[in-house]
Amino acid sequence: MSYCREEGKDRIIFVTKEDHEAPSNAELIAEDPDDPYEEHGLILPSGDINWNCPCLGGMASGPCGEQFKSAFSCFHYSKEELKGSDCLDQFRGMQECMQRYPELYPQEDEKEGASTDGPPETEPAAPTQDSAPVPASAPDSPSSSKDTPPTDRPANS
Repeated sequence: MSYCREEGKDRIIFVTKEDHEAPSNAELIAEDPDDPYEEHGLILPSGDINWNCPCLGGMASGPCGEQFKSAFSCFHYSKEELKGSDCLDQFRGMQECMQRYPELYPQEDEKEGASTDGPPETEPAAPTQDSAPVPASAPDSPSSSKDTPPTDRPANS
């Protein structure tokens, strides 16, 4: 005996072997283009923001989700010539919230610094004696010769 039951948004249909062998007479229902569970990308056909879009990486639902939504909505709907220039307060609020949760929202420079063994270098490392390049002689210097091959020994000064 076949039967159907609903669990949340799902409908579960149990069929007998005889029901399964008969050709289906199910009618396909056209999908709702405004269904928020469907993947439409960031912007829905209505022009609204799809907060369920995986492209947001969960930003809309984290501890700073409301601040993110406020800032992102302001930017999306901004009519200013410099888009989003009227949203500085919302973005500042989002930034302040994110700074309260550094383990969830690491700063970009913290991500890069964490992947190296030490602090980021601001100056090139000093060459060692083994790797120090030998300075080239000036073209009119007597020690300069086009026929002399370079040596691995450091120049004596």
